[in-house]
Amino acid sequence: MDILGERFPIHFGAVDTSDRLTAAATFDFFQEAAINHAELLGVGREALVRTNQLWVLSRLSVQWDRRPKWQEAVTVRSWPRGWKKLFALRDYDIRDAADRPVVRGRSGWIVLDMEKRRPLRPQTVMEHLPLNEGIDALTGIPVAVEARDSLTQAGERKAAYSDVDYNGHVNNTRYIQWIQDLIEGGVLETAARMRLDINYLSEVKFGEIVELWSAPIDLTGAASAAGADAAANAFGAADWAYAFEGRRAGAAAFRAELRIRKDAGGENIFS
Repeated sequence: MDILGERFPIHFGAVDTSDRLTAAATFDFFQEAAINHAELLGVGREALVRTNQLWVLSRLSVQWDRRPKWQEAVTVRSWPRGWKKLFALRDYDIRDAADRPVVRGRSGWIVLDMEKRRPLRPQTVMEHLPLNEGIDALTGIPVAVEARDSLTQAGERKAAYSDVDYNGHVNNTRYIQWIQDLIEGGVLETAARMRLDINYLSEVKFGEIVELWSAPIDLTGAASAAGADAAANAFGAADWAYAFEGRRAGAAAFRAELRIRKDAGGENIFS
C-alpha cells in the first residue's frame, strides 16, 4: 500500500473539444486517489476526526508533459512523500500504457486541530506512513504563489450547491473549473503541455461570493512573481501564462498561476 495505483480509461467527461484530459478532471483524479489512499493507510477522514484532526489541502503543483486522450488507458497513482516544515507532502502521477509518467503533481497538506483551528506538526500523522524516499513526482515544497498587483477583475462566482463538498466549503477542484472558464476560447484546447500552481488560502462557504481576478503574465520579463521557486521560473518558452486570484470579502481565498505550451515537441521544459 506504499503507492496506490488505479487503472482505467480516460472517460468522456474528463476531456475537452481537443479530446484530451482537462486540468479540472486531473484534479478530480488526484483528489480521489489521495482520499482512497489515506483511507487504506488508516489516516482518512473518520480516523482523523476521532483524534480531533482534519486534513486541509494548502498547495498543489501539477505538470502535464502530455495530455492523455479519451479512452486512453492510464494508471493514476498517489503516495505519501514525508513532510517538510508544516506540510505533509503527497505526490501523484498519471502513467500511460508504457508506464511513462505523462502528468505529475505534488501537494502540500496541513494537519489542522479542529477545535483550535491551528496547524499541527505533520509528523503526528505522517511518521507512521511510508516515506517512499527517492520516489518523487516533483521535488521540493509546492510553489508559493505570490500576490501580483497587475490583476483586473474578470468576474465573480457565488458558491453554489454543486461547488460545496462534504466539509461544507468549495471543493479544491471547483477552483480549477473557475480558472478554466476565465481563459479565452481556444487556448486550453490547443495546450499540449501545462503547469498549474495553486495555493488555497482560506475556505469559501455556500452562498459566499468570490471575485475572480486575472491577468496575463509578461513572459518577456520575470517569469514568476518574487518568492516563487525555481520550478515555476523555467517557463520562458511558454506560449501563454496567466495569474489568478479569488477574493472573498476583500481577502485572497486562492492564488494560482498557469503556463501553457501549445507544441509537444522538444525537451521537457517542466523538469
